[in-house]
Amino acid sequence: MRKPIIAGNWKMNKDINETETLINTLLPLVADATAEVVFCPTYLGLQKAVEMTKNSNVGIGAQNMHFEKNGAFTGEISGEMLVAIGVKYVIIGHSERRQYFNETDEAVNKKTIKALSLGLIPIVCCGETLEERETGQAEAKVVAQMEAGLKNIDDVSKVVVAYEPIWAIGTGKTASKDQADEACGWVRTIIGKMYGEDAANNVRIQYGGSVNPGNVKELMAMKNIDGALVGGVSIKASFSEIVKF
Repeated sequence: MRKPIIAGNWKMNKDINETETLINTLLPLVADATAEVVFCPTYLGLQKAVEMTKNSNVGIGAQNMHFEKNGAFTGEISGEMLVAIGVKYVIIGHSERRQYFNETDEAVNKKTIKALSLGLIPIVCCGETLEERETGQAEAKVVAQMEAGLKNIDDVSKVVVAYEPIWAIGTGKTASKDQADEACGWVRTIIGKMYGEDAANNVRIQYGGSVNPGNVKELMAMKNIDGALVGGVSIKASFSEIVKF
């Protein structure tokens, strides 16, 4: 059995005081969740979040990291820096990173390999645009991202994959449960081809894209969906309803 994992991507929201307030609100509400629960605040909120969630059922994740240990990379944060303050997860290759910061599949692969080497759990994102979906290219896009992003991994079972159709992120549109399950199935199939069926069966695959308390239950009931990467609702008290699907 793959343990469900629900992660909240706070994106560029909540200053340090607001982060503290939100965590104080959410912690008691998610305390009895059976899923693995992850909060991903901004870099500035990470250390406070780690301190506040000690001895709780919540793990803390970063929204990005660099694949180098240190150096002349202005504005970047290394995986070693994340580990030093107790961060356990890191989102890699989110579509917003790819779109706005020109992040490539090659960079995703380097970051994933580095995260695993440090004991971080990478949440590796993939997904297609609306145009790619409508022109029948969705599967090819997702498979290509996975082939490039997950190559040369020593133990792929330690990776979490998040399938997020770009057309459903922050739009209020959600892939149907069947569309979401089919795409997560594409991910599982390509991992099986790359690393074998046992590895594919052990990898947890999240769906992300306007997940909310009203649709999470049907999504989580699907064969290939093991969790959710939640955006907008993750900074609201109703996030607790999602982790208790």
